[in-house]
Amino acid sequence: MELRKAYQTMIKAFAGGWDAMAAALGTSKDSLENRIYERKGQSMLVEIALQMQSFSDTTHFAEAIATISGGTFVKLPNVDHVDNDDILAKMNQLHVELGQWCGKFALATADGEIDTRERADLSAVVDAMHRTLDEIKALTFRAYCRDTDTVLLRSKE
Repeated sequence: MELRKAYQTMIKAFAGGWDAMAAALGTSKDSLENRIYERKGQSMLVEIALQMQSFSDTTHFAEAIATISGGTFVKLPNVDHVDNDDILAKMNQLHVELGQWCGKFALATADGEIDTRERADLSAVVDAMHRTLDEIKALTFRAYCRDTDTVLLRSKE
């Protein structure tokens, strides 16, 4: 997702749309539009984009930044208690996604070429698999590591 699309999607997700988001940010609708569309020398500040993300209760800004950076945003599960059943459920989900990948791969390569739509489909399944793997890792560390926060931070270094 590109940044401008992320901004627009966050605004649409916020109850009341453009006018309400502008008011919540303490600015006018015109000023918000100028920032988003980079008019009159204005541009979006990271702090404002993060505030819009928080107000809209979405992760669209983070997803756009991850995509621009060549990666995938993974929102880690927020659970208090984790057990093997939770981890196994995620592993089963991963197997389903792998099956989807195999099916889409077979269809996409049957003619010897992957077109734009097929590439997007394959990428979406792989992105989902990456998210699921990261969720499995987070759940495993939360269940079996004494100091989860430290372990999660070290794993990102």
